[in-house]
Amino acid sequence: NARSIRVPTPSCWTNLAPRLGVAERATIARPYAKAAFEYARQAKAFDAWSAGLVTAAEIVADSRVAAFSKSPRWTASALAGFINGVAGAKLDSGLRNFIAILAENHRLLLLPEIAGQFAALRAAVENTVDVEVVSAVALDEAQAEKLSSALTKRFRRHVRMQNTVDATLLGSAVVRAGGLVID
Repeated sequence: NARSIRVPTPSCWTNLAPRLGVAERATIARPYAKAAFEYARQAKAFDAWSAGLVTAAEIVADSRVAAFSKSPRWTASALAGFINGVAGAKLDSGLRNFIAILAENHRLLLLPEIAGQFAALRAAVENTVDVEVVSAVALDEAQAEKLSSALTKRFRRHVRMQNTVDATLLGSAVVRAGGLVID
């Protein structure tokens, strides 16, 4: 007594990206992030690629760009040209080609996930961790160095620390490193 269930499917690729769940988007983005990472490693251009991917991700995250990127009126090369034009000199030739490949494969809207996975791959290779410290008052140089040293010891990684001030905190600090929060 098996019954078939009618499941709506996307009518074209442009409907696919918004319907993807977080895990699916991450899975689809992974090979692109790995390819970008390997290219940047060989070119010894981690900084340029990190900055370029973040810039491109910010561009496609804009709701206006996302809307017209789904339009059948825009060709893949026109979309890639637009993003490369907006980014300007922030993208080297390798990144421009990468953007063109993403556009041809209808994966531009995955740039935020690709940039995040690229950053995670880079941090793993460089043995670093990004830490955000939110404190009631600004940390002076000695406090920042002492906290950085303690966090380096705890995480067994080089710590890249950013300090922000939140006056609403009552004499404490909140440390965020990835999924870990220390209060």
